[in-house]
Amino acid sequence: MIYVENKDLVIPGQILSDDEYYSGRGTFKENGKICSSLMGLVSLRNKKLRVIPLKSKYVPKKGDVVIGKINDVRFSMWDVDINSPYSGILPAFEVFGREKKELNKVYDIGDVLFLRVVDVDEIKKAKLGLKGRGMGKFKGGIIVDIAPTKVPRLIGKKGSMINMIKDKTNCKIVVGQNGLVWVKGDEDMEQLTKNIIHLIEAEAHTSGLTNKIKNKLYLAIDGELPPEEVKEEEEEFVLEKPKLQNFKEELEAEEKEEEEKKEKQDKPNIAKVIEELKRKNKTKKDGSLSYGENSNNSFILNNK
Repeated sequence: MIYVENKDLVIPGQILSDDEYYSGRGTFKENGKICSSLMGLVSLRNKKLRVIPLKSKYVPKKGDVVIGKINDVRFSMWDVDINSPYSGILPAFEVFGREKKELNKVYDIGDVLFLRVVDVDEIKKAKLGLKGRGMGKFKGGIIVDIAPTKVPRLIGKKGSMINMIKDKTNCKIVVGQNGLVWVKGDEDMEQLTKNIIHLIEAEAHTSGLTNKIKNKLYLAIDGELPPEEVKEEEEEFVLEKPKLQNFKEELEAEEKEEEEKKEKQDKPNIAKVIEELKRKNKTKKDGSLSYGENSNNSFILNNK
């Protein structure tokens, strides 16, 4: 027998079911009963009971992708804040190999990076690395902080939620499994995206959330509701690995485009220069043809 329903809010010690169900994460067995070990939402699937915490701190795990901020630069490593009670370090050899460079000239205090957890030791200290698609330093944008357990809801099934937000706001968005989200776009769109992300976090347990978010986006940007609704499937709150986005290549492409525009603006228009020379070097009344008004010019043609 089960005493709760899917997505019910439960408290520590609350009895969830008899022993006919399987005990999953966030639960424990006692006297033939399955009980909740924390405050959270019930997740019931295929006779397996779990409780997803409403709020929790990120615990690093090998293979996770995270967003971190450089806290300190040491002799052979960077200290990185990964939004966790546990510390993160980025060893110099993970960036340079055996080559020697001044660390603070590459990444300095305050820089925000997209990283991968390479290993976790017995005290949960995370060793970080930059090997992988899109790993590296963010330039510009804002950071939004949400509960790590709400990351899957933000991403949506097969990326449905996050892609909808990106397409509508034209913002670049990168999600870390540690609950930090990088957003870059127009200033107004960055703030709208931040508000939308926090709304998803607050209402992650509610049904019909995708349509609600879509309506919010359309009203805020277009001033009217979308033409049709999105068919939404029920989604489980499981902390999965977000799909990697190669923001680094996109940023480099942007910088290259800006440099090309600047170079084009600085480069003189040859056609205009020739036209100007022709205008200035008309045949004089005395019959001489001169390149330039000044008699000291280097090249003068005389037809006398």
